[in-house]
Amino acid sequence: MSAVAKVLDRLERVRQTAQRRWRAKCPAHDSRSQSLSIRELDDGRVLLHDFGGCPTSDVLAAMGLSLSDLFEKPLGDFQSSHSRMPARELLEIISKEATVVGLVAADILEHRTISEADWVRLATAAGRIGSARDHVHGD
Repeated sequence: MSAVAKVLDRLERVRQTAQRRWRAKCPAHDSRSQSLSIRELDDGRVLLHDFGGCPTSDVLAAMGLSLSDLFEKPLGDFQSSHSRMPARELLEIISKEATVVGLVAADILEHRTISEADWVRLATAAGRIGSARDHVHGD
């Protein structure tokens, strides 16, 4: 059974409003209106929004479903990061070092002579980018 069929099957007063879009009575609160909006995305994911204000977690609980039931298939097998450094800091480091790489690459493309100091800085940038990557993977 598809994710959207699983959701629609547990709702009352369902009506289709457009292709892959429905409205239904929210199971998480008492109301006569069809305040729950249901939308199926191209990849099979289902989006829920209750205009009555119920959080998605409450709507799912009232249907006996979990967040994973809104997905046709798992999004991917991601390994968790064991990094103690916040992602924002790692991205800032990578961004700064990528700028150095880009500047040296631009000089090379313009056939400019690269100084020994520039080569050393380029090697440092590459090393820092690699270290940031390894930090995320816990190596």
